[in-house]
Amino acid sequence: MKQLRFRVLGGLFLVAVVLGWAGARMWDSLGTLPGVPAAAPIVLGLIAVVLAAAALSLRARLRAQRERRPGAKGVDPLVAARAVVFGHASALVAALVAGLYGGVGALLLTSPIGTPARHDQAVYAGLSVLTGIAVCAAAMWLERICRLPEDDS
Repeated sequence: MKQLRFRVLGGLFLVAVVLGWAGARMWDSLGTLPGVPAAAPIVLGLIAVVLAAAALSLRARLRAQRERRPGAKGVDPLVAARAVVFGHASALVAALVAGLYGGVGALLLTSPIGTPARHDQAVYAGLSVLTGIAVCAAAMWLERICRLPEDDS
């Protein structure tokens, strides 16, 4: 599996922003705009917390294993691999979701905001973008923690 790259996540984010903005603009021209759920930033935030907690736990266990502390509980390689795959997939999906909400938020911010509901939607979209970035950061951190050390031979 290849490492996550900022360029890949950034590219996915930008493509999703453009598609989200174009789709929201088309949908808005039909008279209604689908709402940004208030739960979107909450769910993305929970995923970021889970990834960060997994990273902290694995980092502590790997450090104890490397320092050969007595009673140190090792990390099963399959557990580490599953954590990395979960982080990788979460980062890719979060970049897409954050981009889509970013595009909708951009449309909401550039159109005349006449109703409080549209203002709330723009806030939810902005928070979704921020928590999506947090998911990507936590996933990249988890991946760096689980990376195998360089082998000179």
